[in-house]
Amino acid sequence: MQVAINSTPLLQTRKKMNLKLQKPIAFFDLEATGLNIAQDRIVEIGIVKVYPSGEKENYVKKINPTIPIPIEVSEIHGIYDIDIINAPTFKEIAEEVNTFIGNADLGGYNSNRFDIPLLLEEFYRAGVDFELENRKTVDVQNIFYKMEQRTLSAAYKFYCQKEIENAHSAEADIVATVEVLEAQLDRYDELENDINFLSDFSKMGANTLDFAQRIALDENNTPIINFGKHKGKVVTEVFKQEPGYYGWLMSADFSYETKKHFTKIWKTLKAN
Repeated sequence: MQVAINSTPLLQTRKKMNLKLQKPIAFFDLEATGLNIAQDRIVEIGIVKVYPSGEKENYVKKINPTIPIPIEVSEIHGIYDIDIINAPTFKEIAEEVNTFIGNADLGGYNSNRFDIPLLLEEFYRAGVDFELENRKTVDVQNIFYKMEQRTLSAAYKFYCQKEIENAHSAEADIVATVEVLEAQLDRYDELENDINFLSDFSKMGANTLDFAQRIALDENNTPIINFGKHKGKVVTEVFKQEPGYYGWLMSADFSYETKKHFTKIWKTLKAN
């Protein structure tokens, strides 16, 4: 197991356009035991923290997920149970990760749908209250899909004219992701070098309150249920008409972040 925390990139990078930042942004990638946000666990985390000065800090660590890694998943990212048997659990490094990220905005590749919700779940299980309210999120995959419709490996080759060495490792994937975003800014004049713009532009589909897209927002930013028998209905109206629905939500297999938003709506309704 290796941990890298330094101010130089882990791989040779090509930079034409540096990000314009008002605060740091932490690009991160997670390798996990699977794709179920509520049930699967992180086995490796790689972070590149970019500062307004252009300096970059890197953090990479393997993690013992405390559950077996399915062999078919290990064959994708190359991390097997034997590789993490002596690694720390996420709970043991949660404060370290939280401190490294600090107040930074968040970025990644497919991060809005996978990495951010999974990281929130792990922080929740570790007892760390990691807030999103004052953070912007930039999903480089969504920018790429809107512009070119391809994968990370194809994006790296297309934008940076390179092949990813050791693809599907958190370190290689997230360093490539930062390079791709820098190259996207250099290539497309319509992309503003501004985190607020990139955060909005990299969102896909309906405007939602949660990353799992279970709670949509209408044109007035009113929370709307975005799944199941009540899809399209205002959350507060459903809670009024069917109070037991909230209890079902809390016991169902939804992410911690989704439940947290439902709970906030429920408590506000009960207080009024």
